[in-house]
Amino acid sequence: MEAATDTLQKALRINLDPRWYGTIAEIGAGQEVARWFFRAGGAAGTVAKSMSAYDMAVSDAVYGKSDRYVSMGRLQAMLDREFQLNVERLGDERGDETAFFAFADTVVARSYGGGNECHGWMGVKFQSHPHDEASQVILHVRMLDAEAALQQEALGVVGVNLLHAAFFLHHEPERLVESLLDRLTTGRIEIDMIQLKGIEFRSVDNRLMALKLVQVGLSGAAMFGPDREVLQPSEVLRKKAILVERGSFRPPTVVNIDMLESARAKFEADPAVTGREVLVLTELTMANLLAGGGDVDRRDFLARAELLAACGMTVLISDYVDYHRLAAYLAWRTDGRIGMVMGVPSLIDLFEEANHAHLSGGLLESFGRLFKNGLRLFVYPMLRDGEVTTVDNVAVGADLQPLYDYLARRGSFVDLDNYKPEYLPILSRDVLLRIAKGDSMWESMVPAEVGALIKQRGFFGYRRPDRE
Repeated sequence: MEAATDTLQKALRINLDPRWYGTIAEIGAGQEVARWFFRAGGAAGTVAKSMSAYDMAVSDAVYGKSDRYVSMGRLQAMLDREFQLNVERLGDERGDETAFFAFADTVVARSYGGGNECHGWMGVKFQSHPHDEASQVILHVRMLDAEAALQQEALGVVGVNLLHAAFFLHHEPERLVESLLDRLTTGRIEIDMIQLKGIEFRSVDNRLMALKLVQVGLSGAAMFGPDREVLQPSEVLRKKAILVERGSFRPPTVVNIDMLESARAKFEADPAVTGREVLVLTELTMANLLAGGGDVDRRDFLARAELLAACGMTVLISDYVDYHRLAAYLAWRTDGRIGMVMGVPSLIDLFEEANHAHLSGGLLESFGRLFKNGLRLFVYPMLRDGEVTTVDNVAVGADLQPLYDYLARRGSFVDLDNYKPEYLPILSRDVLLRIAKGDSMWESMVPAEVGALIKQRGFFGYRRPDRE
């Protein structure tokens, strides 16, 4: 009852505020958001129109034809059309004192037979002041309740939260994000993409918003591309063969790039990958971003993001410390081959039983989950004391060596023997130390575009040499 009361209070606050007036258009799960405003009372002061266009022909007639009805493109068409109609029809009459808005969602809830993916797109396009340029917030949501009625209820609550946040918290983007699941739990709704744009969000970096989604538990992962635009992971991963490298990328070095290039050459030679589009990902875990303790250092995060963008990389931020959880996340979203790229030290660490103690089945359970569906680890050699260690001569604990040998024989490990030997001595921490000391040797240890950007932007404590 507390959730309903709180959501009603938000709806009522909007209804009683004379500033905003607009349309609520919903496709796929009933008029769940509009219902809250009518239940709260005073909706005539807020809702100019509420509508649903369930029939595809009707939807096409209103918003134009679409290949996919539950998509960001369809949502944007809904927002643009409804917002423009409000301005055209009502601007002369009440435009001087009214800030117009259009809310829309297009979702697919649990079908009668069940088994379908339950997800959707939701957004609001709004003016914060009369005659202002429009701003908008767009979300991708996944509904996790087992029953359609509960999914619809959760959608209604998220929709009210979104409208309330856009109207009253647009000047505090992080609070806006945090408020989206008020009176809900992440067991009911997951938000794996958010995009803020327009005049009110002109200073917002959506990569920080993506990070925030994972940081506060709204999603287990978020993604952005080399163009710095946030991406909806399921759409990007769908049907692709995926090669992912986990790292700190602080900064990305020539070793990181060689690992991916060497692994990609081997990965694409796999018959299971033939004919598939290959998506290469660089992954940052929350555990890594929080390694310094306390909160995430935003400047440090954005520095890594900018440098990976300079390398043309798509970035995945995840809260999956365990490799098997990352594998499960990817496998749920693609039926293509999955490969993980790591160095020998990470492979040795994977065989430390203490790292799997939180699982009831320990290391065996972790490996069972990790290596199903044909997943392979692409392993880059390590240089230690002048000796090169590869998957062929790695030593793990005596009790675990038979397991290692078994996995090696079944092809779970791929030796990256096509590496560049001159790169093996390079370590990220050494690069950081050289940058801090002003030792220019670091420039040969990173890709040229990374070095140029570090010097241009002063990342990681880089200081330009004093000019004589």
